[in-house]
Amino acid sequence: MLLRSIGPIVLSAMVCMKAIAATPSKPAFDADRAQAEAAHFLQELIRIDTSNPPGNESRVAAYLQGILRSEGIDSEILEPVPGRGSLVARLKGDGSRRPLLLLGHEDVVPVDRAGWSVEPFAGVERDGVIWGRGAWDDKGAIAANLEVFLQLKRQHIRLKRDVIFLAEASEEAGSEADMEVLSERYWDKIACEFALNEDGNSLIENGKIRYMAIGTAEKVPRGVRLEVKGPTGHASIPLADNAVVHLAAAVASAGTWETPARLTETTRLFFHGLAMIAPADEASWYNNVLDPDVQARLRLQKPQYYSMVRTSVVPTILNAGLKSNIIPPLATATLDIRALPDEDMASFIKLLAERIQDPQVTIVPVPTTRPATPASRTDTEMFHALEAAQHEVAPDAITLPSMGTGATDSAYLRAKGVEAYGLDIPKTQDEILAKHGNDERVQVRQLGLFVRYLFRAVTLVAAK
Repeated sequence: MLLRSIGPIVLSAMVCMKAIAATPSKPAFDADRAQAEAAHFLQELIRIDTSNPPGNESRVAAYLQGILRSEGIDSEILEPVPGRGSLVARLKGDGSRRPLLLLGHEDVVPVDRAGWSVEPFAGVERDGVIWGRGAWDDKGAIAANLEVFLQLKRQHIRLKRDVIFLAEASEEAGSEADMEVLSERYWDKIACEFALNEDGNSLIENGKIRYMAIGTAEKVPRGVRLEVKGPTGHASIPLADNAVVHLAAAVASAGTWETPARLTETTRLFFHGLAMIAPADEASWYNNVLDPDVQARLRLQKPQYYSMVRTSVVPTILNAGLKSNIIPPLATATLDIRALPDEDMASFIKLLAERIQDPQVTIVPVPTTRPATPASRTDTEMFHALEAAQHEVAPDAITLPSMGTGATDSAYLRAKGVEAYGLDIPKTQDEILAKHGNDERVQVRQLGLFVRYLFRAVTLVAAK
């Protein structure tokens, strides 16, 4: 709850809440109709296959443009690469405050249909749950943002700051149409003071929202490739320096490595707040989160928390060989490394090499342009508006700043000086772990709650 705000931010929250309390009464809002409409939008978006690669995001942009046009809202499709369009629209304010950006990405990761219990692009609703690729990464956010944007227009809400709606292409795999390009080529169309994006991971436990998370920081992709060369020959004759054998040992060492754990400002606040609301046995974990025994428990029971306190290393792709009876001359593996924002990667790669302890294995960093940026602040009008909105829609919960374990395009916005915050539809742990996995899904009533939450926060900071 709001009055349970965590230590260092409680005083500034109280000051900001006085200002928020002075705002006009909240606009009328038909929650049931908004929920149903947002759910419809989400199902339609899922049915547009934007697996990246190749993306084909312009199909989503065209769908959204049609909806906005029917509501009398002008929009523009930015298409630096044919077929890979982002859509941007703006509701004008009086200019007394800088704009607020609502964004989500149109593309989704590919699927292995064999692992799904439903057709991943059918947008099936079953027992109050919408299933499909992109249900929460990130078409659920687009549907919620769109509903909020339309509500602002329909209710003729007078704004003190522009509210910008952005559905962006190419987030899951970079291209010449991604946010890096948009922020360089079209910054005048999306420049803002605050941005609300994905990656909060708000948690439901025992049927209730435990906390609403606000992503103020995120880890950074800093992957590497392991390369091993060795002698080739007929597989009927074992060779001492088989590249596959060396690679397998290296991958096992990297994949089981307990990388150093440490807290950042964001995660210190997160676990302190989590300990305040957790059952006594769990609270002891979060009060001693760096203890090796606690880390071992978290790795098995709460892997998202385990990841939040370390630069993680996860093997994801193996390549070797052309034929079963040929010893390959080259074997490679891709390690997905998600670095804490202030990680010294040169030193970390040295630690990885020491862990592998095999001079035959070469570690090759994978090039990336995604910046590591400071955390967004927790003492802003936007952060406290989100706290106030949480207090209204989920009064038994608490707001926590969180560290995103993945990576989002908020990094490019923070690099421009934007205070960007990650939000997500509340989910159970099983639903959270389905991200990029099989049977991705969201609960319709939680989508509706998220729309109400978002609408209230937006009107608190943008309405006159």
